[in-house]
Parts: sequence; structure tokens; C-alpha cells
Amino acid sequence: GSDVGPQKDRVVTEEEWLQKWEMGNIGFHKEQGHPLLRKYMDVLLNGKSGLRIFFPLCGKAVEMKWLADMGHSIVGVEVSEQALKEFFSEHNLPYFEEPVPEISGAKVFQSTSSNISLYCCSIYDLSSSIVGKFDGVWDRGALVAVNPCDRQRYVSLMMNLMEKNSSYLLVTVSYDPNKHKGPPFYVPESEIQTLFGNCCEIKCLEKVNDFSDRHRQWGLDYFLEVLYILKFVA
Repeated sequence: GSDVGPQKDRVVTEEEWLQKWEMGNIGFHKEQGHPLLRKYMDVLLNGKSGLRIFFPLCGKAVEMKWLADMGHSIVGVEVSEQALKEFFSEHNLPYFEEPVPEISGAKVFQSTSSNISLYCCSIYDLSSSIVGKFDGVWDRGALVAVNPCDRQRYVSLMMNLMEKNSSYLLVTVSYDPNKHKGPPFYVPESEIQTLFGNCCEIKCLEKVNDFSDRHRQWGLDYFLEVLYILKFVA
């Protein structure tokens, strides 16, 4: 929409993301995990055990370990092999790596306890025939990281990967897009409706002021995180 202003044509390449990891320029990584997931874990899990939970553009999110420790099985995808190796080493988790036959050049890193499988490839190379379907998604930093021109493609993939009645916790960010070019990109509520509205019930759970010095350096004067729960009714 026109309200995302100058961001709509912005493209961040895979190389740029890899470079962020190499340079340690990962201000988006939360060492202690995300407080909103802690707070709304029950909304995601809905009282169920043994769920399959998807982490798109997972980086080395510590929440993958939380959920695996609770007995859920975790699948993530990330272009940076470094991020995935750091995840396993930082949690002292033994793992092995294998090629993914269906995707040229891709690897999957799997914990030896087999409850965490992290794919190193472009998210757009995945499909339900490769990774199966999911009961839950924790999308924090994924939708807001994909290039605005790819959002529809991203959402179509997510639809393909979700079971009926699954729960999708989505964190977006809100700030003045005229003052920062992204990522993370500004995704207005109207766009969430446009992208997901025809197959999901959408509810905004909370808006949190997440403004920090980092955002001030970007030239912003406010920065909010907005948490939604999407229920697939398709």
C-alpha cells in the first residue's frame, strides 16, 4: 500500500543477510529469547503437546530450544549456515548435517535427538512435500525481513505449510517508514488483513513500545512491536 512509502521497492539480497551474520551485525537477535513468546506461549500451543512448530528465517533463535525442551518438534529455515551452527554450539546440542536431495546446495542441520531440524537454504525453496505441515508458527523477524515485493509469495508459502486449525503468532513492527528504509520493514495492520484476511481470523494481541538507542540511531522517534495471532480457518 501507499502508506509503506519508500520501502515498497527496497530489496535486501541474500548476500547482505549473510554479511550481517559474518559481521555480527545482528541487533535483531534476542539473547534471552522474546518476552512476547514467553507471555503468549499458551496462545500458540493451545494446551496441546507434541506440536510441529515452524520458525521462518530462524537465525539462532533461542526459543527453538525452549519449545523443543517442552516436547515439541521444531523446524527452522535460514540462509546463514553460521547462524545455524551457532545455535547448536551455543546450546551445546550435538547435531549432524545432511544434504537436502530436493533442493540443490541446501543442507539440513538436525539435532541428534531429532526434535530440531534447521534447513539452510532460501525459504522459497521449501514446500510441504519437503518439510511437512505445521501446527504452529513463531514468526518474529521473518515477515518484516522479507522484501516487500515478496510478501505475497511468502504468505502463499506459509499457507501451504500450515495445518488447518493451526496457530500463527506474528510479530510486526511499526514506525515511520519515511525515516528508515528497513529491514525490519514496516507492515501496517491493513496489509496483514490484505495478506492473511481471506484464510485467517486475525487478532491483534498486544502492541509493545520497543524503542531503543538502536532505533534512535536509525533516525526514528518511535518503534513498536505488534503481536498478532492468526488462526487458519481455511
